[in-house]
Amino acid sequence: MEKKKILCVGLVCLDIINVVDKYPEEDTDTRCLSQRWQRGGNASNCCTVLSLLGASSAFMGSLAPGPVADFIMADFSQRAIDVAGVVWQAEGQTPSACCVVCPSSGSRTVVLSDTNLPDVTVEDFSRIDLGQFSWIHWEGRNAEEQVKMIQQVGMYNSMLPQQQKITVSVEIEKTRETLNQLFPHGDLVFVSKDVARHLGFLSAEAAVRGLYSRVKPGAVLICAWAEKGADALGPDGLVLHSDAFPPETLVDTLGAGDTFNAAVIFTLSNGGSLQEALSFGCQVAGRKCGFHGYDCIAGKLDN
Repeated sequence: MEKKKILCVGLVCLDIINVVDKYPEEDTDTRCLSQRWQRGGNASNCCTVLSLLGASSAFMGSLAPGPVADFIMADFSQRAIDVAGVVWQAEGQTPSACCVVCPSSGSRTVVLSDTNLPDVTVEDFSRIDLGQFSWIHWEGRNAEEQVKMIQQVGMYNSMLPQQQKITVSVEIEKTRETLNQLFPHGDLVFVSKDVARHLGFLSAEAAVRGLYSRVKPGAVLICAWAEKGADALGPDGLVLHSDAFPPETLVDTLGAGDTFNAAVIFTLSNGGSLQEALSFGCQVAGRKCGFHGYDCIAGKLDN
């Protein structure tokens, strides 16, 4: 039997990444150390990391025809990521982001050109065969439509035995209030440090304790806190923690959060415990921060 896939729903964009020795001052000319094009977007990055870890991954999101989309599709193909769920839009442009990565400070500054490209809808989602997937992860975007998609998965799951049900995870990364409606809809909910702080919490532990009442019964809530590691709270009421695993030299933190999420999903989807998933997520995200891009992940896991 063919192994079922992990589907990630959300953004794909073009990242134009400039690596600098120090962050440029406003209204100056400066040279970068290097520049590269990279396929980006939270859900897209999750697919990349899942594929590198050995999972069968699939992406669903919007693209507009053109040279940027050609680059993105070629990169998906190189990573063996299923793109049958890509929705080609007749209006709008594929978004791009200019990223300034400064290894000396560990910062990554992103300026996103978020064009008028429509997000995928519940109608788009209804066209896919849910039987292909063991896990579906949503990057919080057009939350009203995404809730409807998750409800479709719930109806599908209601007709299946427990071991065949699709696991649902959601990521609430941005501080837009509309995204908070996703809290009660994931079996696993990732809430970002930015959202936690926006809601008044000063640590990952405080965030998972304070926000757990928002998730559905039996769900797991996870909050990563950069160099402070990550915490998780499940239905047993026990807060779990993993320290961070910083690299010897900090090189590139762009996509570290997506790497963490993907590594957690990978571990749990393969039967690992929540503590194992939390620690593995921090470990892989830390290793990623020691390299540009993601190719280091597969090669460095056994070292």
